Amino acid sequence: MLMIAGAAAIQEVWAASSGHHDYELEIIKSERMLLLKRGAKIEKVFRMASGRGGPGDKHYRGDHRTPVGTYRVVKIKPSSRFHTFLQLNYPNVKDAFYGLRGRMISEYDFDRIVSAQRYHRIPPQNTALGGAIGIHGIGAFTPRKFDIHRNINWTQGCIALTNEQIDSLRRYVGVGTKVVIAETLASSKSSLSQAPARVRIVKR
Repeated sequence: MLMIAGAAAIQEVWAASSGHHDYELEIIKSERMLLLKRGAKIEKVFRMASGRGGPGDKHYRGDHRTPVGTYRVVKIKPSSRFHTFLQLNYPNVKDAFYGLRGRMISEYDFDRIVSAQRYHRIPPQNTALGGAIGIHGIGAFTPRKFDIHRNINWTQGCIALTNEQIDSLRRYVGVGTKVVIAETLASSKSSLSQAPARVRIVKR
């Protein structure tokens, strides 16, 4: 219980100091949707792809699942493979807590992850929990690649948008932006009825 309370406190400190209060992202895996929100209002809805490992939280490197929980953007960089990469602070304290409880990581790795989140650093990417989770484009366009992206969840655990979508999204996102990843619409805090009629799904 103390570990969970400590994790919540660290999240709150990050939120207070991030400076990116206007927008946040919410991802609903089952609906293949990424919502750009300003407060409770949904400003844009993007069609996206997630991890090919299927539903459920990410537990270990190589399971190809997209994690579920609350994260922050910790780095933004161009990518020759994926156009743009918005790196998330995975694994966070929640992931470390369950990883330690399941004997996936050591207490040393747990402490490293907690320290990274406390001081707003990129968490260690070399533990058994995996790393390099973020939001990215599809890279060099081909009709086949776009067809795969449009129809299936194909990533190794990241959230994928088209290059045009991530260019559009990038205008609203900075280091510290909050990203909430939910498994289903029912487990999400959002309702698509909150989106104004003028908002349409951005598919490419």
